Amino acid sequence: MAGRRALGRQFGWLWAAFVVSSYGTGLRFGAFPMIAVLVLHSGPAQVAALAAAGWAVGALVAVPLGPWVEFRRKRPVMVAMDLTRFAALLSVPAAYAFGRLSFAQLLVVSVTVAAADIAFRAASGAYLKALVPPEDLLVANGRFESTTWTATVVGPPLGGAAMGMFGPVTTVVADAVSYLLSALGLRAIGGTEPRPARAGASRLRAGELLEGWRYVLAHPTLRPLFFNTIVVNGLIMATEPLLAVLLLGPLGFAPWQYGLAFAAPCLGGLVGSRLAPRLVARFGQHKVMCTAGVLRACWSVGLAFVRPGVPGLVLIMVVQFGLVTCCGLFNPVLATYRLDHTPTDRVVRTLTAWSVSSSAAIAALTAVWGLLAAVTGPRTAIAVAGVLLLATPLLLPRRGNAPLETREQAASLT
Repeated sequence: MAGRRALGRQFGWLWAAFVVSSYGTGLRFGAFPMIAVLVLHSGPAQVAALAAAGWAVGALVAVPLGPWVEFRRKRPVMVAMDLTRFAALLSVPAAYAFGRLSFAQLLVVSVTVAAADIAFRAASGAYLKALVPPEDLLVANGRFESTTWTATVVGPPLGGAAMGMFGPVTTVVADAVSYLLSALGLRAIGGTEPRPARAGASRLRAGELLEGWRYVLAHPTLRPLFFNTIVVNGLIMATEPLLAVLLLGPLGFAPWQYGLAFAAPCLGGLVGSRLAPRLVARFGQHKVMCTAGVLRACWSVGLAFVRPGVPGLVLIMVVQFGLVTCCGLFNPVLATYRLDHTPTDRVVRTLTAWSVSSSAAIAALTAVWGLLAAVTGPRTAIAVAGVLLLATPLLLPRRGNAPLETREQAASLT
């Protein structure tokens, strides 16, 4: 019953904004690799470079945004990031309509969207912590997670069909519009948001750029979780453009089959996110998080054995279902654990450091795996990533800590 708990009108508008932008992103799943392959006739190295550049440069641009956002009202920042993504994405269909779309423009748009994504996620995490009581954070994060996976179930098949019927940039338009609607939803939340107080100097200092990393790396349980998540996310995402090349190229999958192969298994993410509050209530936050973290590392190696036709499609869907179910369980528990263990005045910088590091790792590993695929072939590169993922549970923390607020309350009683 915890998953059905009412969290208030303001959270309702925040969730609605997240829903519409998530469905837009689901529709656009794989659009840039498809445009690069089918419109610009790019090869594996270029497709990998497209993904890597977006993550890497976007992460670099986002580094100073964390301290800047920390001491500003979060909702206006979120609206600004939505409008930035709207404008950047809308430039792609505009250029395509005039026959001016280029690989360089896709790179610039990827960078802009990636930087805005990081800033938005950091601001929204801090805003959520201020908006929702601590005991409801897992329910709220579970709803966001279930929305993400539901949108991924529905979006890619519809997106693939829309691109087949109306052209390759159709879903980019849809995603751009979704960010505009999200900005309107955020504006509808209403209420007043106090400006965060800033201690010390009024101007941004260079040392503050690293504050998020300093906090994470000094924390006994956030530190191993940090390294685990950036490695796992990096290895999983590094294979995404290679799978696009393998499935759409040598294996001859149609765009709608490619979308279906990764959309239908996302029902597992919905299952995992819905189970998270119940499992945490029964077994505890740390045990559920670490168990899901171990299980999610066991699936990706199966993608190296994909074959053409229905058997290959079924294999991808089975592997992805297992992976996504574990991720759907792990992610909201991690997000709640991270907020529980981070002081309010460091949430944005901590989440920014986390996102920047994850994006940088994804960029680096995507670039490396693109080169590896160019030398050995996409299938071999995917297999290597799957084998390395099997070792990532070694990075998970052995024990958990009490939430920060619980420790502070205990200290005040002694």
